Amino acid sequence: MMLRQAAKNALGLTSRQSTPWSVGIFRSYHENVIDHYDNPRNVGSFDKNDPSIGTGLVGAPACGDVMKLQIKVDEKTGQIVDARFKTFGCGSAIASSSVATEWVKGKAMEEVLTIKNTEIAKHLSLPPVKLHCSMLAEDAIKAAVKDYKEKRAKTNGAGETSQA
Repeated sequence: MMLRQAAKNALGLTSRQSTPWSVGIFRSYHENVIDHYDNPRNVGSFDKNDPSIGTGLVGAPACGDVMKLQIKVDEKTGQIVDARFKTFGCGSAIASSSVATEWVKGKAMEEVLTIKNTEIAKHLSLPPVKLHCSMLAEDAIKAAVKDYKEKRAKTNGAGETSQA
C-alpha cells in the first residue's frame, strides 16, 4: 500500500487519479494515435491456412514491438476485402496497425504496396522516436501481400501439375 502511494506521489497523482492519462504523460501523442489506441479498428485474426488470406508478421527487436497484419483477398478481383491485426507493442504501434488495416481495405494489392510509412506517420503525427512503428506497419502490409502471392503461386502450381 505504501509503495502504491509513493508511486502516485512521484507521478503527481492524487488519490482519485489513477491513470497516466490524467497526468498528461501521454499528451505528446496526437489525437489520432489516442483514437486508434483507445478504439482500434479491425483487431483479430483470420485462419492463416485459408488460401484467400495473406499474413505478415514483423517485429522490431530494438523495442520489442511485434505486428501481425492479415489481409483477405477476393480471389476474382484481387481486391482486399478485409483486414485484421494483432499487435504487441506501444500505443503508436497499435495505432499504426489500426490505420494500416483501414487503408488497405477496398484496394488492389498492387495499390497497397504504395502505402508508405511516412504517410502513416504523418496521419498519426508520430514523433521521430516512434517512426519505427509506421515502418513496421508498411513492412507488415508488404509481408501480407507477399504471403498471399506465395500461397496463390503454390495453389496454382499444384493445380497445374495435378491436371497434367
